[in-house]
Amino acid sequence: MSVHRTTLHRRDRVVRQRPDAPVEAPSSSLMRRLFTRLESDRGDVPGWVLITLMTAGIVVALWAVASEQIVQIFENAMAPFLGGSL
Repeated sequence: MSVHRTTLHRRDRVVRQRPDAPVEAPSSSLMRRLFTRLESDRGDVPGWVLITLMTAGIVVALWAVASEQIVQIFENAMAPFLGGSL
């Protein structure tokens, strides 16, 4: 398997400037690349789906094993706010 770098990850060569040189405005190609990257709505959807499913699985597993204890912890935590009656 080979790994290819995309244009989003490629870095331009850094050109050193003199310390007393005036600061220039960003070039149009830099702005174009920035806007292109910001407009990209693509994300890591399969990763988020996996994280969500794994979290739901952990909650279901904990609830199946310790449902009575979880309910008791919740009732004890809420009792001071509800005047002791739940």
